[in-house]
Amino acid sequence: MFREMRRKNCVISTETAEKILREGDYGVLALSGDDGYPYAVPINYAVEGNKIYFHSAKVGHKIDAMKNNDKVSFCVVDKHEIIAEDFTTHFTSAIAFGRIRIVDDNDDPDKLRGLELLADKYSSTATAERRAKELGRLSALVVPVMTIEHLTGKAARELVKRGEIS
Repeated sequence: MFREMRRKNCVISTETAEKILREGDYGVLALSGDDGYPYAVPINYAVEGNKIYFHSAKVGHKIDAMKNNDKVSFCVVDKHEIIAEDFTTHFTSAIAFGRIRIVDDNDDPDKLRGLELLADKYSSTATAERRAKELGRLSALVVPVMTIEHLTGKAARELVKRGEIS
């Protein structure tokens, strides 16, 4: 169902791809947009198990695209260094493929869990009072949850060759 990577010498281990996904600051969520145009949006996220949690307003292009087609991909680039003299870059990245569902029900445990994970990742120094206030606005947003069906990772062949990435 999912294509094998053409450049086999650039494939990284599943464990390394999972680490890139878990530790990244942001990623790009790719959706099927209006009139068949792809729609890719940079977005914050949090990972737990085989789920990727996002947050969103209840309306907009991103939500409409998710409602029209639940198949998505999500890309995180961990390392990117331009090597001008060699006309190349040294990079590592991970791409997750899966299906996404929009959690709007405040009683769905995935909604609160997703927001807790996002708060832990991006606002870990917030006071308990501030955190409770923000999490109290649950009904103002939705939590799209992507279930990963396939994960792949890639690195510049130079990094793999030198053993800097596995």
